[in-house]
Formats: sequence, C-alpha cells, structure tokens
Amino acid sequence: MDIVDLAALGESFTRDPYPVYARLRAQGPVHRIRMPEGGASAWLVVGYEAGRAALADPRLSKDWSKASPDLPLGAVSSGPHMLRADPPDHTRLRKLVAREFTTRRVEELAPRVQKTTDALLDRMLAAPDGRADLVEALSFPLPIAVICELLGVPGLDQESFRTWSNDALGASDPELRKAAAASMAQYLATLVEGKRQQPGEDLMSALIHSSEEDGDRLSREELLGMAWLLLVAGHETTVNLISNGALALLNHPEQLAALRADPSLMDNAIEEMLRYEGPLETPTFRFTTEPVSIGDTVVPGGGELVLVALADANRDPARFPAPDRFDITRDARGHMAFGHGIHHCLGAPLARLEARIAFSTLLHRCADLTLDIHPAAITWRPGMMIHGPRSLPVRFTR
Repeated sequence: MDIVDLAALGESFTRDPYPVYARLRAQGPVHRIRMPEGGASAWLVVGYEAGRAALADPRLSKDWSKASPDLPLGAVSSGPHMLRADPPDHTRLRKLVAREFTTRRVEELAPRVQKTTDALLDRMLAAPDGRADLVEALSFPLPIAVICELLGVPGLDQESFRTWSNDALGASDPELRKAAAASMAQYLATLVEGKRQQPGEDLMSALIHSSEEDGDRLSREELLGMAWLLLVAGHETTVNLISNGALALLNHPEQLAALRADPSLMDNAIEEMLRYEGPLETPTFRFTTEPVSIGDTVVPGGGELVLVALADANRDPARFPAPDRFDITRDARGHMAFGHGIHHCLGAPLARLEARIAFSTLLHRCADLTLDIHPAAITWRPGMMIHGPRSLPVRFTR
C-alpha cells in the first residue's frame, strides 16, 4: 500500500483536512499515512462505521508498552492515565476518577462558569477599539479557569502551561514535545505534592485521598498522569469547542441569526458544532496487538500505530446527510467528537456546560459580533490531534 504523505500537504491540510479525508474515504476505510508530527507513519481509519468499530476494538491497545519500538514518537504525559491504559487497568483508573468527577460536582461549577464568563466578557467589551482575539479573550481563559477551580489550582501559571500543552500535543519537533512534557511533569509533581500536604475540597485533593473499599487508590505516578489528563484534556477540548463553534457561527450568519432568534436551539447547536468542526481531529494513539482486518486491508500486529479520523467520521454522508453543511437544527446525535466506547470522554458534560454558558452569554452581550479577519487568513494549530485556530480576531460595538 502506498503511503499518503499528509506531512507534505502543509498548512492547507491543517486548515481544512476534510476534503483530503473524503477522498481517502472514497478509496477505502484505512490508509497508510505519514503524519505531520515528526513524519511518523501510521494507519488512518476514515469513515463513520469503520471509525466507530476501531474505537471499540480491543485489539487496538492504548498502552504505550505495546507500541512498536520503531515508532519515532513517545508518550508525552507525566504518568499513566486512562487514555494510556487498557482493561483492567483502565477500568480501575476510570472508576477511581468517575466516583469523584460526578454530575453533581460538574453542575456545582455552573455559577463559577457564569461568573468567569461575565468577567472575561466585561474585559473584552471594554476594548476601546471594539476588537479582540476571541481565543485570548474567552476560549482559552474560560476553560483553564474552570479546570483550575475544579482541581483547586488557583495559582496556575497559565501562559507557561499553555505553551507546554501546545508544544507537547502539536509540535512537529520530537525534542520540543519531549522538553514540554518534562517541564509539565516537573510542574505537576510540585502541584500534587502541595495538594497532598494541604488538601482542599477540590477534585485533585479528593483523588489523592480517595480510596475504594479494598484500599485501592492512585499511586504517585498515576496521580501525576491524572493531573496531566485533567488539565490538558480538561481544557484543550473546550478551548477548541468554543473557538471552532464561534467560527462556524460567524461563517454562517443565517445559522447565527436562527440561534439568536431561538435560544432553545443552543444545546442542539453545540452538538452540531462538535460534529461539524470538532476539537479533536484524531484521538490519542492506538497500537495493534495482533493483525486487524479493516475493509479489505489487514493492518499488521506488532504495535503498529492506528489513528481514527474523528473529523471524517463526523462528515461521513452515510451517517450525516449533507455533512459539509453547518445546520444547528439537524440531529447531530451519534457524532464522535468525544470518542466512542470505553474511552469516551469523561469530561464531556463539563465541556458542554462551559460551551452552553459561554455561547449564551456571548450572543446575549454581543449583538453584532463579526469576524475581523478573512477566514482563509486564520492560522490553525499544527498536528493531527487538536483542531482549532491559533487566534480568532473579532470586532463588536462597545
């Protein structure tokens, strides 16, 4: 099978990967590719049904110890966590976190999300020239403030954290990814130790001191991995949900007008934002533990890297009619923006809560919000995992 060199497609693929995925899907459900990140080779699964099956296939392991030693990429997190584990380890880790990361704990964050959103928009709307970067003004600071509130980390160095997160997840240079991961690990070790010495009412303190009836609790390394997962995954998804959703609305003024006219469409609109331009292009890596047949192709065992194109699954016309049309009234249920199977995003309810409050407040307070840049001039985050703009210039009337 020929290798499709996605790395050679450059900025055009980063900005708009959907036509490339659609052409591949027309040829079959799995392809050998060269990734933009470090030129690593992988098997890319496209299409809704093939992607859904791959996400639930136990022969595709999340455990990095199963990865081929020839893979020129390494795990970047600070320790073991749910997205790097298979059952029974995954089952144990998810159970320990899920018993603390409850619906009630998420719902109790709503007043804090609203207060933070109001404060951020107060600052944005005070700009004398009526211009702002929505990523800087709202998309980034809101989720990071919320996740810090959840974890009890009020003094997080946000700019350093943002740089580490961006580099660890998207830098093309493997050494830069490794250095960012090391800096993050050192920071998180200090954070976790501080929580161990002075626990609070937050999720991180609860995870440190929580134990099951049999005395099971997270080890120090598992706590570091969980802190990484909650901080990085807990803010990256929502940052890009808000940014991508805002861009979709601003690029489709008739949909924006419909949402303003009928705010009851908000929850459905957020599901369509997730389907149409989701925050994750592909999920974290999977590795073959034995040969896996996908369509007419047998992907070899031995730790081959497999990526599932969530972005393409959500644009598959076999599942979503007219998939390239942004329509806030469509039934977008079943999209895979948060994954599928046992690794479905645990934080999805929190991301939806933040998005609902952010968009409701933004549209209420900004009656004439418009893009302040041509859509083609927007620069996008590099790499095949996180999908979102680096910045989103907007203008408004004070």
